[in-house]
Amino acid sequence: MAVTTSLWQFALIVGVLTLTPGLDTALILRTAALGRRRSAWGVVLGIQTGTLMWGALTSLGVTALLTASHIAYEVLRWAGAAYLVWMGVRMLAGTFRGRTADGEPVDGRPVASRADAMVRGFRQGLTTNLLNPKVGVFYVAVLPQFIPAQTDHLAMGVLLASVHVALGLVWSAALVAFARGLRGWLRTERARRLLDRVAGTVIAAFGIRLALGD
Repeated sequence: MAVTTSLWQFALIVGVLTLTPGLDTALILRTAALGRRRSAWGVVLGIQTGTLMWGALTSLGVTALLTASHIAYEVLRWAGAAYLVWMGVRMLAGTFRGRTADGEPVDGRPVASRADAMVRGFRQGLTTNLLNPKVGVFYVAVLPQFIPAQTDHLAMGVLLASVHVALGLVWSAALVAFARGLRGWLRTERARRLLDRVAGTVIAAFGIRLALGD
């Protein structure tokens, strides 16, 4: 298989995956809709950094442990589930205390600096991505099929993951732009509480679903 053929065929598969609504979509929309553009882009960059790391680890054969070792997969699965449930419950609890899960007032007045907001978002996006074993299993199952035998596995794996990242960045930019259009509606405290309650419920549900192995 030629390198160019591998790239566009892989792009088709991950393109469909990118457009499928999921946890990443919920996190980006929620953060951007609250008017925190830098936090939202921090989440985006964290998620895409995690994707790139999964690609590199898969190319090195490290993530094969997830499929070969039931214990390794279970540890990562339960850690990811616990993190998502904790994040979702924290969002829900914050709405009853008059603060968001980011520790900021629901009236939208920021208490964190712009740099801190981006770092916080990056950490959230990266942790969420790396603690999702399904991402690792997807890469283990799919990525090797698109690495031509004559190429350097690490370099080709990173190149393929970069295609996934590029598509993710384009789609994320569209999500951020769409969510920022909701800022007028989200100026009220009631609307911001509602958003965090919906997002918290969705994220906690993802965690429970991961814990149940669905």
